[in-house]
Amino acid sequence: MINKGIFGPSVELKDRLKTLEEIGSLAEHCRGLGLRVSMTQGSWDLYHDAHKKYLAKARSFGDLLIVGVDSDEKIRHRKGKDRPMVPQGERLDLLAGNRSVDVVVLKELNHEKWALIKAVRPDVLIVSETTRKNKPIPQEEIDEIKQYCGEIVVLPAQGETTTSARVAHFTLNIGRQIKKALEDSIPGIIERVTGPLGEGEER
Repeated sequence: MINKGIFGPSVELKDRLKTLEEIGSLAEHCRGLGLRVSMTQGSWDLYHDAHKKYLAKARSFGDLLIVGVDSDEKIRHRKGKDRPMVPQGERLDLLAGNRSVDVVVLKELNHEKWALIKAVRPDVLIVSETTRKNKPIPQEEIDEIKQYCGEIVVLPAQGETTTSARVAHFTLNIGRQIKKALEDSIPGIIERVTGPLGEGEER
């Protein structure tokens, strides 16, 4: 029975984290053992139940699940300076503790496009339907990716919300609380700053 490293019971990050340089040979070795290698990737910010369900489903497509995790710098470059909400060290640690995840790999901003896919050459690449809708991949890029994958599986959303939706909801609630506090403290302050509302308008 294999009970060490990524196949062991430890959920310590040090036992689950691999670099981009290490992951290719590990994936090749596992395939040599007859294991089917699956892979997915994302930000995994504000980790929630839909993430957990998605990873469990992704794991069902193979014997080994490798998860790419966007670095803080990579997320800031794509989503702005206020993201991620949870720093990369915590996100990596949370994923390493998930029983569906065998290996985590940090994806840096300076990595070549599709570097992790090219290194792993997964038997199955799992892609989120939500991500694909929000950021469509041109067909020529899909054709390129297919050269490095045995199969591409698109998974539907595994929950009713996304991290971005949760952040937007949280921000909107804070804004409403600030507005109410200002109006209670300084009556008329909102109208003086923004101008009077027209009929049917709402702030």
